[in-house]
Amino acid sequence: MGNASPGKSDPAAAYRAAVAVIERLAAKGFTTYLAGGCVRDRLLNRTPVDYDVATEALPDVVEGLFPGAMTTGKCFGVVRVRIDSEEVEIATFRADHGYHDGRHPDSVTFSDPKTDALRRDFTINALFMDIGKDNRIIDFVEGQRDLDDRIVRCVGHPATRFKEDHLRMLRAVRFTSVLEFQLNTATADAIREQAGQVADIAAERIRDELTRILTESPRAGDALMLLDELDLLEPLLPEISAMRGTLQPPQFHPEGDVFEHTVLMLNEMESPSPRLAWAVLLHDVGKPPTITTDTDRIRFNRHATVGGDMTVEILRRLRFPNDDIDFITACVRGHMRTMDVPRMRRATLRRMVGAPTFPVELELHRLDCVGSHGELDNYDRLVAFQEEMANEPALPPAWISGGDILDMGIQEGPQIGHWLRKAYEAQLEDRFPERASLRAWLSEQIRG
Repeated sequence: MGNASPGKSDPAAAYRAAVAVIERLAAKGFTTYLAGGCVRDRLLNRTPVDYDVATEALPDVVEGLFPGAMTTGKCFGVVRVRIDSEEVEIATFRADHGYHDGRHPDSVTFSDPKTDALRRDFTINALFMDIGKDNRIIDFVEGQRDLDDRIVRCVGHPATRFKEDHLRMLRAVRFTSVLEFQLNTATADAIREQAGQVADIAAERIRDELTRILTESPRAGDALMLLDELDLLEPLLPEISAMRGTLQPPQFHPEGDVFEHTVLMLNEMESPSPRLAWAVLLHDVGKPPTITTDTDRIRFNRHATVGGDMTVEILRRLRFPNDDIDFITACVRGHMRTMDVPRMRRATLRRMVGAPTFPVELELHRLDCVGSHGELDNYDRLVAFQEEMANEPALPPAWISGGDILDMGIQEGPQIGHWLRKAYEAQLEDRFPERASLRAWLSEQIRG
């Protein structure tokens, strides 16, 4: 996952590749259209991230027309071809039969555009565009009407669509949130009826869909509330569901309970990286299990530490890469240390600012403040210190080595690390102008 979103294709190049595919198939007499999300996005004046093509040509024919085509999805009528540097998915019009695994059809039969549209998930994703005829829209499901009305609605019976592929329930939340549409009532009711089935979805698919919801939604907090309203949050992330109703001290959190605080922070994010989005979501996950009331004051002793342990468990459950687990967990564990910024020694500040997690931690802190008391004094101090360090490495190479400590008479063992830390801290605090004076001071300290 990393700190940045995966690289995306050049939209213009992706469109040219799709046009080249359509023209080659059309030249052989096959009805071929742009299909699905790219049509929806073009009608909404959004830039499609990729382009899919639907055709009456059978997979074997497509494979023959495009040497080197990738055929891993051929049994479902899907062939992928590469045009220059762009990959285009070509799907033969089909009907699906049986979904016993809650993900894939048991079998398919090749069909026609209308039948193909009727098997798709949502009306706004079931449109075709004929670029050979002035971009004429082919609409069998009133998808254009739903686009105009800004509604996410299942094709056909919602319960059937969600039984076929349980992930469609999360996709409904994503499209509703990302496009800022409304969810059709019957579609929402069907999700609530089948919400427990999301636990059967592969962890990797849940992870990817939730990440897209958190990073692509203009108001990710509203998306979290929608997950909760549709009864999807409890089976997916019970630790986040537990935040609702967990009260906080009003002098620090006038906004409300832990869930409301997290919603506010998520809504304030702007184009977040996946790591930031998950750090925001999980930063207070340790509060519900640590809440105590002491002399009428609410406390959450060690909630950052407990939350860090819970974050590891949650992210492992969702099959996150280890690098992401370590990074996000470090942000959760460390999010309370900004309270001590006014009293921090210079060496501690330099270590904080020099950490690879610091850019995300800094933004997490800003969002934490904006989503609660609104005081940004410590944030401003950190930004100022970061600017002060801009022209020099925040964490310079250490002047003193283990060999130096040995030369000063310390034997191999834990004391080496103790004196190395002491020397590096003095260096970071700029107490000595160069290595020689630092080494002389350290030698005196060791001699006692």
